[in-house]
Amino acid sequence: MPSSTRRIRWLIPVVVLLVWLGVGAGFGPFAGRLGEVATNDQAAFLPGGAESTRVLEAQKAFRQDETLPAIVVWTSDEEGGPLDEERRAAASEVLAALADDPAVVTEPSPALPAEDGLALQGVVPLDPDLDEELSEALERLTRAAEGVLGTSVQIAGPAASQADLSDAFAGIDGLLLGVALTTVLLILLLVYRSVPLPLVIIVGAMFALALACAVVYLLADLDVVRVDGQVQGILFILVIGAATDYALLLTARYREELARGDDRMAAMRTALRRSLGPITASAATVAAGLLALLLSDLTNNRALGPVGAIGIGCAVLSALTFLPAVLVLLGRGAYWPARPRPAGGRDRAHGLWTRVAALVDRAPRKVWVATLVVLLAGAAFAPTLNTRGVPLDEVFVNDAPSVAAQETLGEHFPGGSGNPAVVIADADALDEVVRAAEGTRGVASVAPVTASGRPDGGPPLEVDGRVRLEATLTDASDSTAAEETVLRLREAVHAVSDADALVGGYTAQRYDTQRTAAHDRTLIVPVVLVIILLILIALLRSLVMPVLLVATVALNFLTTLGVSALVFQNLLGFGGTDSSVPLYGFVFLVALGVDYNIFLMSRVREEALEHGPREGVLRGLTTTGGVITSAGVVLAATFAALGVIPLAFLVQIAFIVAFGVLLDTLVVRSLLVPALVRDMGRAAWWPGALSRAPDGARRGRP
Repeated sequence: MPSSTRRIRWLIPVVVLLVWLGVGAGFGPFAGRLGEVATNDQAAFLPGGAESTRVLEAQKAFRQDETLPAIVVWTSDEEGGPLDEERRAAASEVLAALADDPAVVTEPSPALPAEDGLALQGVVPLDPDLDEELSEALERLTRAAEGVLGTSVQIAGPAASQADLSDAFAGIDGLLLGVALTTVLLILLLVYRSVPLPLVIIVGAMFALALACAVVYLLADLDVVRVDGQVQGILFILVIGAATDYALLLTARYREELARGDDRMAAMRTALRRSLGPITASAATVAAGLLALLLSDLTNNRALGPVGAIGIGCAVLSALTFLPAVLVLLGRGAYWPARPRPAGGRDRAHGLWTRVAALVDRAPRKVWVATLVVLLAGAAFAPTLNTRGVPLDEVFVNDAPSVAAQETLGEHFPGGSGNPAVVIADADALDEVVRAAEGTRGVASVAPVTASGRPDGGPPLEVDGRVRLEATLTDASDSTAAEETVLRLREAVHAVSDADALVGGYTAQRYDTQRTAAHDRTLIVPVVLVIILLILIALLRSLVMPVLLVATVALNFLTTLGVSALVFQNLLGFGGTDSSVPLYGFVFLVALGVDYNIFLMSRVREEALEHGPREGVLRGLTTTGGVITSAGVVLAATFAALGVIPLAFLVQIAFIVAFGVLLDTLVVRSLLVPALVRDMGRAAWWPGALSRAPDGARRGRP
């Protein structure tokens, strides 16, 4: 080969490496800047066409919507002691003085006593655009309120909840990345016993994340996509996990080719050619599953779809460009001090995956029947998973101040205090709407919002012929009873002629979100399954095998939900799961579960074309067992890192995906699928060429 050609061959990986170094240097800071374009205002993530969302839009015309209410709650330091008129007057003076605070938009309400005389409450309307200054404003408010002697002070309401939510996501980029990367690095060091390779894989994942964050930042800044703390956390984990998985598949194949004696260039060409199909098909299944979330009517679901797909695209780009370039330049040195040899090769006669393959070959029907029974037993508990939402006192997995304050508020005031139902109606029908609302079972009180921005008994505030009323419910705003009250309230005010009344507020939003999430599941689940089925048909050139794989990963998902129901209710003490958790779990588990089956069955098909269907299953399982298991453990560990964020939603997602991935990797992909394919023989590949292949090798059994 001419020296100029050799120089060009070596120049290509060097240029690719330099480009990625530029990407890392230029785009790296964007991972820490996503918070600049993120919003943790949960009002922005509601069903687009729901009645509660229309109320939220209508509220923008009223002054009250321009504030972020903080509810100050005073209780006596003497257990069971009443708060006298003197302390009520002192509390009202404190609230009036707060009007001079720059964070307070309008005059706070006076202190209102509870019916039991044991607590006081006052509403302080704060500027909704405080952002990072919100916590400081609440601290000033607390210090001022502590001036009422003989009382304990707590802050409840939307302002306190938003502050706690912001605190939960504070430092998400550093903490989450640190935990995830450290976990991945330790696993890779233990699995590969190599120093350079884990570092190369981690650097590749970081470059992919830098690129993904830069693209998402730009699109979010242009209002093309929406990002919140949850989407940001999932993006970090998804990119790191996917980039590592794809890297493991490629590095394992490259190691095999080097062990055959090929030079580094030839080994990489073969490894890329053999890995390109499975990796791109895998990425396509995950990206397509995520993009199917665009069909959702929930804004946070639609937000995750394109953001996650961008992350997957960047992960596969890094795995197929940066990683090959570095591996070619390092050659066998990438695996130092270990010596390259085929992953799980047949020479390791006593290896774990050789024994697993032998078990599958010896008794395939017993293996798949036993495995199926265990999975079905777990799936039987899936219907018991409560998806009616997470109660307010469980939204944060730690002791959040806003939750404790809301509990205190509920002990002394009507259960719905601090989170009233909101009614928007025509001003001409105000009296009729008030009577209808007051006559609704479960409504404690109803009052129109006045010019002061509060329901304080003054003349109603009328905007464009519409008025706003606040209906305090007798039951806690996150309870099933409160939801039933909202439904009765809607029926009552809708019946008022010419009122054009709408009912919203926290409880209504919670109910509408649950209904929308249920509708999304019935729509998106079959769409995702069809998309994945088509991708598998194109990759495996079969009809039976794709159906088989999709059915097994769907069963894995149901089993995971069943186990999660038991764990959440009996071990973790969750009273419910977020309504979006099952859909997120489905998209991740089915798409990622198909990943591992793609890695396995594409290798089985490759081996079967040369050695026949039976031998193909055994060789494919043996050669991919180690690398796919490693990939599954890495992905499970990275998703488990989401548990460091103290939000029930992310803790639940972390468990479902981590457990489901391990179950899929260790049971479904290792036992159920190989045993089924081995038992079905050629029929599993119908109507492709392999369905007509003999059980022995085409070119002679080795």
